[in-house]
Amino acid sequence: MLESRLAEMNLALPELGAAAGSFVGYKKSGNLLFISGQLPLKDGRPTLVGRLGEDVTVEQGYEAAQQCALNVLAQIKAAIDGRWDRVAQVVRLGGFVRCTPDFADAPKVVNGASDLFVRLFGAAGAHARAAVGVSSLPMNVAVEVEAVVEIIA
Repeated sequence: MLESRLAEMNLALPELGAAAGSFVGYKKSGNLLFISGQLPLKDGRPTLVGRLGEDVTVEQGYEAAQQCALNVLAQIKAAIDGRWDRVAQVVRLGGFVRCTPDFADAPKVVNGASDLFVRLFGAAGAHARAAVGVSSLPMNVAVEVEAVVEIIA
């Protein structure tokens, strides 16, 4: 079970909070599940604010991206009623890294999310991805991650 693998890594899925805007946390279309951008929130509070290349290290950003991935997983769990066997594959991740204009390591930061999906789902966790540096993110967090997952009906 996915939660037991997370526990072995000293990680846990967070409780889902309400969406903080005019959107939903996930949307199904056919066999695809689109997960809205997830912030590095734990207990409703940001785990990391700041900008990469200024006051946040790549290692801290990596951990924040991992927290975003945990929040993505919580959304997936809600969408599939906790039946992890319904996850066919992770199709794509989009990672947004709040950073200085000259910061060139956004991919290393977003690896925090990518690595977790591969560790949990193996080959089915390997995915297409974008890692983009941005000037602003909600709540001044350092990272945001969105996902597309193929599910079995």
